[in-house]
Amino acid sequence: MQTNNHKLENYDLVLDAKFGKKGTASRAEAEERAYAFFTGQMIEDVRKNAHLTQQELAERIGTNKSYISRMEHGLIDPKVSTLYRIASALGMTIELKPL
Repeated sequence: MQTNNHKLENYDLVLDAKFGKKGTASRAEAEERAYAFFTGQMIEDVRKNAHLTQQELAERIGTNKSYISRMEHGLIDPKVSTLYRIASALGMTIELKPL
């Protein structure tokens, strides 16, 4: 791994060493966990900015507080339909656009 003043030059090398090369099952699993965690963090940030508790958000989307907590901690990955319900409950929209 090459670094320069503690700045990483090639993070793929770190990911390869820790989780395996791109395309391997172990790397794909790690990426899925990372996506679930990142999604949960976004939901938590937006919920808190809206001054809602987990219980209040759960009631708005028709689920329970435990589900919201597991989602925010990255333990479960919500379905797209759930993300749309969350966005709607928070007065937001989800936009999909080409890369």
